[in-house]
Amino acid sequence: KEIAYSGKDKLPKGTKEIALPIESGNAEDLTVIVAEARKTGDFSKVPTDFNPEIHRLIVDEAADEYAALIRAIIKSENIPLVFHCSHGVHRTGTAAAIILSLIGVPWETVRNDYLLSNKTREAQAKKRLQQLKELAAKNQNIPLSEVDTTNMNAFYILQGDYIDATKEEILKSYGSFYNYATKRLKLSEDEIEKLKDVLLQK
Repeated sequence: KEIAYSGKDKLPKGTKEIALPIESGNAEDLTVIVAEARKTGDFSKVPTDFNPEIHRLIVDEAADEYAALIRAIIKSENIPLVFHCSHGVHRTGTAAAIILSLIGVPWETVRNDYLLSNKTREAQAKKRLQQLKELAAKNQNIPLSEVDTTNMNAFYILQGDYIDATKEEILKSYGSFYNYATKRLKLSEDEIEKLKDVLLQK
């Protein structure tokens, strides 16, 4: 649905594309709400607790896609590999957290890696927030100074508790990332070891 709305990726010639769309169930409902908010500037239906909630939901709802992503990574012919979603936060952030945790990266490092997006995308986020603020002011027929930016700021400026929700959900439901990988993602021990071989320096 997002590709139909925004168009396909612009990729360098010869790039192999692996499509693993995450658009099902409650997670899809939430992404539809966000898509509408981006069109209107009205983020009233995207509350501040939206972000950790979607991280919790996609742990299970996107399990098949995350398993397929990991299986793509462990094939040497697919390296180097870039993975992304439309916003680069919830679906992508959860994928990165799962992968890094499975290869033994400490959670503090995983969390800091997630929050690094606030620095690397600062200019982009500021520009987008200003556009949304102007859009909201126009659609609500109010001055810019009266636009409530609380929810849109929460969506575009990441907090550590967003990605922490991924870890909390996995530990609550499966006890560990390893159990999540073997029981929910259906990865074998050999596949997990191959993931380490591909991503870790010897």
